[in-house]
Amino acid sequence: MSRVLVIGCGGVAGVAIQKCCQNDEVFTELCIASRTKEKCDALKAKIESEGKTKTVITTASVNADSVEEMIALIESYKPEVVLNVALPYQDLTIMEACLACKVHYVDTANYEPEDTDEPVWRAAYEKRCKEAGFTAYFDYSYQWAYNEKFKEAGLTALLGTGFDPGVTSVFTAYAQKHYFDEIHTIDILDCNGGDHGYPFATNFNPEINLREVSANGSYWENGHWIETAPMEIKREYDFPEVGRKDMYLLHHEEIESLAKNIKGVKRIRFFMTFGQSYLTHMKCLENVGMLSTSPVMFEGREIVPIQFLKALLPDPASLGPRTVGKTNIGCIFTGVKDGKEKTIYIYNVCDHQECYRELGSQAISYTTGVPAMIGTALVATGIWNKTGTVNLEELDPDPYMDMLNKFGLPWVVEENPQTVE
Repeated sequence: MSRVLVIGCGGVAGVAIQKCCQNDEVFTELCIASRTKEKCDALKAKIESEGKTKTVITTASVNADSVEEMIALIESYKPEVVLNVALPYQDLTIMEACLACKVHYVDTANYEPEDTDEPVWRAAYEKRCKEAGFTAYFDYSYQWAYNEKFKEAGLTALLGTGFDPGVTSVFTAYAQKHYFDEIHTIDILDCNGGDHGYPFATNFNPEINLREVSANGSYWENGHWIETAPMEIKREYDFPEVGRKDMYLLHHEEIESLAKNIKGVKRIRFFMTFGQSYLTHMKCLENVGMLSTSPVMFEGREIVPIQFLKALLPDPASLGPRTVGKTNIGCIFTGVKDGKEKTIYIYNVCDHQECYRELGSQAISYTTGVPAMIGTALVATGIWNKTGTVNLEELDPDPYMDMLNKFGLPWVVEENPQTVE
């Protein structure tokens, strides 16, 4: 029914690809492309050896930093949709190639630059900081700038179909459609109660993860951004099936799109849980410059400290066999329905070991990879067909919510939950 090109073959991509193959009535043909073709070939061999899918799989090598290489691959394979589960640095080159070849585009995370000291980007960044009021290196402005081009081409660019952003955006649309006349506050809570046994490791790409959590926090309130120091705001929450955890306010991209698309919302915050060991290690690494993205000279050659650190840390894709415990990710909404105040909590609980038994993955990759497949399926089948650059809360949530239940991420709606101060 659909031919899809997947860019990337890391932990999240591995889940998304295997889930595409489970959904073989939609994904009849699939090409896995990465800079390292051997990884693609190994995943293809694994899936085919299990004999559970009718999806026809091919593989290819591509440098996703190159628009020309991307165009050549797309023109050769001729997919209907390109799913980008590579690095956020590569979003814009892949979008450019999709426009040139007139195919739909899907990703899980918004664009951010690899080199934050590049002068042209830096000037645009500093202008945005001044105008918008937050200093994160990642925001939607670069991708939203493609809106008219995708509309004119009659194409969908679906932005951020991971869990957060992604499922959290769909939870918001679902709450708005079925539970509220007006949503006033949204608290997005991301809890990983898993234990991998290492003194320090990250659950997704270390370079992206550490940049995100070491940056200033920010939240949306009464029409503008309020910025905080890194980890300045701490709360404690008792997560269903996980227990009581410390969580910290971070900047996160879906706050930006939800503030734009959810009319009347007064406050949006994002919290993520961290253990003390993680925070201590991260602070030490930051203090000695290991989280820097600026190149330094070492023994006659340039290295980027955070990229060197990434090489030393465990590969997130290797954490599956040793990670135990559960994740709980969801949204607490307050607002009004039929003139009465209302509060609900929509969340998913995911078990690390169950994910590993099914797909050989830990839950962080699983909770991102499953939604990546779902968003791609809804675009590929035309169930979601809005043109332009589209965030998930702008679309009908019901088919997405149904597929979450079907493909391994069942959700719960809790009435009158504990709220966050």
